Amino acid sequence: MSAYVADAAETRYVEGPSGERFAYRRFGRAGGRPLVMHMRLRGTIDHWDPAFLEPLAAGREVIVFDNRGVNLSTGNPPASMEDMVEGSLAFIHALGLTDIDVLGWSLGGIVAQGVALAAPEIVRHLVVAGSSAGGVPDLPPPPARTRQTMSKPVNVAEDFLYLFFPETEEATAAGRASLERLEYRLKDSQAVVGPEAVRGQLGAIASFKGFWHRQEELTLPVLVANGAHDVMIHAYASYAMSQKLPHAKVILYSDAGHGFLFQHPDDFAHEINRFLSA
Repeated sequence: MSAYVADAAETRYVEGPSGERFAYRRFGRAGGRPLVMHMRLRGTIDHWDPAFLEPLAAGREVIVFDNRGVNLSTGNPPASMEDMVEGSLAFIHALGLTDIDVLGWSLGGIVAQGVALAAPEIVRHLVVAGSSAGGVPDLPPPPARTRQTMSKPVNVAEDFLYLFFPETEEATAAGRASLERLEYRLKDSQAVVGPEAVRGQLGAIASFKGFWHRQEELTLPVLVANGAHDVMIHAYASYAMSQKLPHAKVILYSDAGHGFLFQHPDDFAHEINRFLSA
C-alpha cells in the first residue's frame, strides 16, 4: 500500500457543458484556494509523481484532471491549443471554481498560461514548469534524438529517462525512482493518451503561434521553473519569459532537465508553496 495521499485519492467525474465527462482527483487540505494542475504531452492523471503532489497537498487542495477526450475523460480530443484551454475552463467551471491557482508542466504550462489569460478574474497565481510561452524568438530547437524519441508510438522507461532526466548517475537514479513511484497507479490503470488525442496534441503544438506577444498581459504573480539541461524545451524559454512577464520569479535546477519537478519534488514543492502563500 502506498503511503502517498495522491495514490489513495479516488477518481471522480463531473459533467461538462457539452455532455462530456471529466475525470479528476481532488485531495489535500480543503478550505483554501485549490491548485489546478495541467499535464504534459501524452500525460494523464496517473503520470503525476505522488512524491511531488504530497508536499503540495499538505498545505492546500490539489486538483488533477484529464482534459476533454484524454484517458478517462470523454468528449472530442482537443485539436488546438485553444481547444485545450477551453476544455480546462469547461472543467473548472463544471466544478464551480471561482478562485484558483493554476500549474502546468510542459504542454500543460502553455495551457495554464491560456487559462490565466482567458480567465484572469479567477486565477490568482500561475506556475509554469518545464515549458515556454510559445513563439519565443531564437529558442534553440530540441536535438534530433529528442524529436525521434518523442515521435515513437510508444515510449518505454529508457525513453522517459532520456527525455526527462540528464544522463548522469544521480539524475538517472532519481528518474528510475520516480518511474517506480508512478508504477503504483500505472500498473493497474495502464493509463495512456489514445492515438487520436496524441495527434491532436501534436497538431496543437505544431499550429500554435504562441503567447509570447501576450506575456505582458499576465500581470498576476508567475513562477517559472525548469531544469538547465532540458532536452525537450530549452531552458532559455524560462529566461526569455522573465524578460517580459511583469511579476515573475524564475528557478533553474542546474543538475536537472524536463523532469526536474520529479527529480527535486520536495524542493520544488517548497518553492511553489512559498510562492502561492505570498
